Amino acid sequence: MSGGRVGLLAVLLAVLVVVSFGLGRFSLSPETVVKILAHEIAGIGPEIGGQERAVVMNIRLPRILAALLVGAALASSGAAYQTMFRNPLVSPEVLGVAAGAGFGASVSILIGLPTAALQTISFGCGLLAAVLAVSIARLVGRGSLIILVLGGVIIGAMFNALISSAQYFANPETTLPEITFWLFGNLGRASMHSLLVPAIIIGTCLVVLYTVRWPLTVLATGDDEARSLGVNRTRIWAVTITASTLMTATAVSVAGIIGWVGLVVPHLARFAAGPSFNRMLPVTTLLGAGYLLAVDDVARTATELDLPLGILTALIGAPFFVALLARAGRQWL
Repeated sequence: MSGGRVGLLAVLLAVLVVVSFGLGRFSLSPETVVKILAHEIAGIGPEIGGQERAVVMNIRLPRILAALLVGAALASSGAAYQTMFRNPLVSPEVLGVAAGAGFGASVSILIGLPTAALQTISFGCGLLAAVLAVSIARLVGRGSLIILVLGGVIIGAMFNALISSAQYFANPETTLPEITFWLFGNLGRASMHSLLVPAIIIGTCLVVLYTVRWPLTVLATGDDEARSLGVNRTRIWAVTITASTLMTATAVSVAGIIGWVGLVVPHLARFAAGPSFNRMLPVTTLLGAGYLLAVDDVARTATELDLPLGILTALIGAPFFVALLARAGRQWL
């Protein structure tokens, strides 16, 4: 995809961001949103105080930034995993990271820890799950990608069982609904303070993936060709797994378990930019950010309740994937 088209996607994403600021129970015009942001960020124009400013800066800005970060992280890590494993059915949950992070969050809610501690423990448990999956692959399969996937399935099942245990022991009137709602995926906990570290981690990992986009694209064509071009397969795999795992664990620690984003969005990017990871990475990042932001807009405006994001992404993603299977399923078998 040309730079012009990537620029067009960026412009469309910016428009969606402005529109998203105005959506909700307290509606705001795009003009008001732009004036508030211009004054608060660049000091341009008159100050608009009161309720409008509080809604934009304290409520919607953190949530919109969280949607952009989480969507970009899940979509980009999904694209990287699919390219590395040469499998279009792989998602960011392949190494059990989401289940591990979900267990960490469930335990944190169970014992009543604050949001900062919840995110830290969730992030750490997500990384632990990936380390265990990689350890299984090294011990049993000597680094085989197939064994790595199976190791992720094993670790994911183990942590899902631990999540169920945490739910079983939770108070059904207080902590159990909170655990369940968090596991469904939600951006309501986001704040500017809590997003600082996740933004740094996700931004750094996106830069890292961008630096290995060429060798990862070469690896996707086959080991022999990569070897002939001097690509260090082990190093590129390690960098890709590390960056993708960090992004996935961070995304889950911020928003809970939101499925289908890392599975569906990379396919949309392939339709737009082609199969080359080098070309599809920036497209995937922008589409992922915009997709989750649009879903979150629906989640907080469709009904009076704040709908869980995981439910909406599944309702949207599953039919799309059925259509995708009907179109390209034979090529994957």
